[in-house]
Amino acid sequence: MSTALVTDLTIFVLALLIGIEVIGKVPATLHTPLMSAANSIHGIVLVGALLIGVTSHTVVGYVLAFVASFFAAANVVGGYAVTGRMLKMFRRKTQPPEPAAVAANGAAASAAPSQAAARPQAAAEPNHRS
Repeated sequence: MSTALVTDLTIFVLALLIGIEVIGKVPATLHTPLMSAANSIHGIVLVGALLIGVTSHTVVGYVLAFVASFFAAANVVGGYAVTGRMLKMFRRKTQPPEPAAVAANGAAASAAPSQAAARPQAAAEPNHRS
């Protein structure tokens, strides 16, 4: 085995152990939201798969790039789908009125008596249209 392969395997094993340790510390209630958000931003995995395809010049490399691209794209799409479903669970059934709409309705309600008071004066004035 070459030293580059041993170095790459060492980095992979260390990253695996650190990942297991970090994920093991996450409470069960936060695991699904955390993982779905992480999956949705794993576009970098897709970039890595495309780089494998660009630098590969063998059939095995092309097949590996295709498989990696497929799984990376499925991971990204699945992450967005799960995140969307989870966010939908926390939406309110009825939306409360917006503060601007409440202020406008309040202003219209307070302006209504003054408009009603102005109408009798307008009706008393003669209409000059012929």
